[in-house]
Amino acid sequence: MILRALTLLALLCMAPAARAVDCSDISYAGNRYTICEADAAKEQLRLFLRDGKEQVFGHFSSIEESLAEEGKTLSFATNAGMYHANRAPVGLYIEDGKEEMRLVANPGPGNFGLLPNGVFCLREGRADVIETLAYRDSGTTCASATQSGPMLVIDGALHPRFLPDSTSYYIRNGVGTSADGRRVIFAISRNAVSFHQFGSLFKDHLKLPNALYFDGNISRLHAPQLGRSDAGFMMGPVVGIVE
Repeated sequence: MILRALTLLALLCMAPAARAVDCSDISYAGNRYTICEADAAKEQLRLFLRDGKEQVFGHFSSIEESLAEEGKTLSFATNAGMYHANRAPVGLYIEDGKEEMRLVANPGPGNFGLLPNGVFCLREGRADVIETLAYRDSGTTCASATQSGPMLVIDGALHPRFLPDSTSYYIRNGVGTSADGRRVIFAISRNAVSFHQFGSLFKDHLKLPNALYFDGNISRLHAPQLGRSDAGFMMGPVVGIVE
């Protein structure tokens, strides 16, 4: 009996630890993507913009250094919403209950203003992509939130302005969430894709009812389990998973 218990204990000790986020490279409809999936009810999703001295993090490495001081690690991260030249958010930005930028509900130039756009909302035990006007009218309170646009998938339908024959191709990244707020999947294309192709990934392949575009050519990914941590010029808002 004792030997059996010791054997079981040894097997448990050797078992691989569950990953906070599961990242993989996939192909879908002739295009290549990296997707990272997590359970929002179990993992610590956080937004990052400024450090304790109110300086913009700007790089994954800066966030890693800050977390290391707390004895924590960054197991995943990606840019999370559009920003101005000074890295300030274009739309709504809330981090740990503190609002830096208000909700922007009116149309405007660029992809952000291609309505409907939306909000990526983090609450206790869940993460949701919510269309901007629905968010405004619902009275939803998010612990952290970032606004971006356009929406990719809205209640199971592609954004109405997406065209199958579009000639606008870029590297793109975004996020989709399940109806219960637990399943959250981040995706970045590994070749240039159209909005229609990118939205279809979330709608038809990942089967997510709502998804939000984060950005285009500036898109970057930190996925240590894939040996990837993109460097480059400074980013604005970043979403990450902390362990």
